Amino acid sequence: MSFYININGEIFPEQNAKISVLDRGFLYGDSVFEVIRTYQGKPFALEPHLQRLAQSARRLAIALPEQSQIERELHRTLGVANNAESYCRIIVTRGEGPITLDPTTATKVTTVIMVKDYVPFPEWMYTRGIRLAIPNVRRTSRKALDPAIKSGNYLNSVIAFGEAKKRGFDDAVILGSDGFVTESTSSNVLVVKNGTLCTPPLDSGLLAGVTRRLVLRLARDNDIPTEEKPLTVDDLNSADEVMLTSTLREVMPVVSVEQQTIGTGKPGPVTERLAKIVHKFTRESVRQ
Repeated sequence: MSFYININGEIFPEQNAKISVLDRGFLYGDSVFEVIRTYQGKPFALEPHLQRLAQSARRLAIALPEQSQIERELHRTLGVANNAESYCRIIVTRGEGPITLDPTTATKVTTVIMVKDYVPFPEWMYTRGIRLAIPNVRRTSRKALDPAIKSGNYLNSVIAFGEAKKRGFDDAVILGSDGFVTESTSSNVLVVKNGTLCTPPLDSGLLAGVTRRLVLRLARDNDIPTEEKPLTVDDLNSADEVMLTSTLREVMPVVSVEQQTIGTGKPGPVTERLAKIVHKFTRESVRQ
């Protein structure tokens, strides 16, 4: 197991990696990031992740390095880490500068690529399913800081996850200010009702998940009807199945929301089918 960090092209063991305390990513969360995992040592869905990184950066007017440079440094860091499978985090901050809100005072971005051994979620989360809380914290409005921007400001999710864990739950589903379902702390939320796979639309205030998009496509390819529509807490409670999707989780079943049991209280057939489809697709795609 190894953990290496590439900072602006120089690779360090985790314990030796440092950036300035005057970096705006540290001072203000003035940064964008992406999380990628490998299969058979190869980054999966690298292109859509880097495209989303670029979209987030454009929204915040952060000048990214060339995509080819990011790819090259990622592969170089993966080679040094030499893990069987890796968790990769790419962070680009606006850079170092004086302590001021003025974003023009930082003249050079900081690019950080973290590569560490991939540690899967516990198997019981897939065989038994997880329990979600509905915390008091709400998703930030799109009119404030759009959740579609994957920025270093993750306090909503930190607070929501902390509240959920304190109350004995495994994670949380976060509502928007209008009371509609957005996403969990780090994953998209999907439900199954009468055989149809449903998920909130992007304009509900959520991140356009790479795995969310993949799951919707694979569902349609396998004759599972899909629909994007606003979801309420009642929709979660009355669903036949609920699941989370993300790069690290793939497809994870949810068996209760607050005190409400979902369906039979066990991972449902559509969730299990999609999990197998995604599992097969991700591993076969890196062989091509």
